[in-house]
Amino acid sequence: MNEPITTVQSTNRKELRQLVCNQLALLLEQGNLQGAKALLVPVQPVDIAEAIEGLPESMQVIAFRLLVKKEAIAVYENLDSTVQQSLIEQFKQQEVRDIVDQMSPDDRARLFDELPAKVVRRLIEQLSPEERHATALLLGYEEDTAGRIMTLEYISLKQSLTVAETLEKIRTLATASEIVYYLYVTDGFRRLVGIVSLRNLVLSSPDVVLEDIMATEIVSVNTTDDQEEVAQVIQRYDLLAVPVVDNEERLVGVVTVDDVIDILQQEATEDIYALGGVQSDGDNYFQTNLITVARKRVMWLLILLLTNTVTGTIIKSQVGLLEQMAILTAFIPLLTGTGGNVGAQSSTVVIRGLNTDDIKDLGAGQVILRELMAGALLGIALGLLATLWAYGLQGNWSVSISVGVSLVAIAILASVAGSALPFVFKSFGLDPALMSAPFITTAVDVAGVFIYFSIARIILGL
Repeated sequence: MNEPITTVQSTNRKELRQLVCNQLALLLEQGNLQGAKALLVPVQPVDIAEAIEGLPESMQVIAFRLLVKKEAIAVYENLDSTVQQSLIEQFKQQEVRDIVDQMSPDDRARLFDELPAKVVRRLIEQLSPEERHATALLLGYEEDTAGRIMTLEYISLKQSLTVAETLEKIRTLATASEIVYYLYVTDGFRRLVGIVSLRNLVLSSPDVVLEDIMATEIVSVNTTDDQEEVAQVIQRYDLLAVPVVDNEERLVGVVTVDDVIDILQQEATEDIYALGGVQSDGDNYFQTNLITVARKRVMWLLILLLTNTVTGTIIKSQVGLLEQMAILTAFIPLLTGTGGNVGAQSSTVVIRGLNTDDIKDLGAGQVILRELMAGALLGIALGLLATLWAYGLQGNWSVSISVGVSLVAIAILASVAGSALPFVFKSFGLDPALMSAPFITTAVDVAGVFIYFSIARIILGL
């Protein structure tokens, strides 16, 4: 009974967001700024950001200026990076200072990654000394690491504090902290020694010391850990946040689950683009101009175009065979298409398994062997069907058997190639997703045509 209700609620939220977007555009076109301001009052910041992104560029800054300062900061953090840059260019200097200075350090660092270096230098100079230090600290870490995405707004406590003293301290620090559901306990050298949940704190007696109720089995990440590894840690242990420590085990920041969701979406997008042979720089593909889109896609297409010429060369070299048995050409698309699809399936499941660590315990050899066996089963099943279909089409058992046997061999080859090449890429420190479906499809096409003609020559005795 819960699923239909959830679906209806989800649909209603989508309709509401679309209604807000349409109404906001209409009110701004009419010049009804008071009406537009009233419309946005009950709307969540993330939905306001989506509505502003749907407006023409000339209206975006007008809509943003209707927001009160506190809400404007939350909305700005949820905007797409291209819209953030556009607004900064149109803001007055004081507006920029007020918004950027109040952003959380991790969101500010993410924004600065997208802006030109000259603009970043100007913005850093305008920050308050505390925020400038926090931003410089995050920007000092390498991109896509835990240090770069962590927030510095957390509550750190000494283990000698009582529950009553801790609650009093939380009241004074909560407004300046992004995280209050986990409290991090450190020693005199700022080393992380324990974690206390807000729930345990509230349920404990006021005179109990933190050292007695804190959890000492700590799950943490290092500042140099890759952001994908951080996301996997939070997912594996069902955490709302994970502490970040340096090489001396000192607590330096926290990565929250909302940042991890953004990371997972970004990484999944990059992998999907790579699987399709499209270069991705983290930009929104559909907000990128067509010249850049073509440049991102043309490189892979040129490589595939050159590779496909090898297939043509192989076919050209078999003119004598084709003159004697021209019907063989009718089955080339069937064999190459099936082989490419089998290879793409194998590469997809292996790449996904590498990203999620699902195949960590199996090892490369076992995974490849498993896919080889799967390819053999698929090849036999499809080969039998192809043999019968080929015979029904032209009535020659020798040609039909050539097609069937070739399909078995090509399916096995495609499965092995599709499962092995991602491991090869990973061993060289490259993204396995770069071993994309188009690349494997083209490689299998070349090998498949060669296998088909070789088997046909043997079986037909030509």
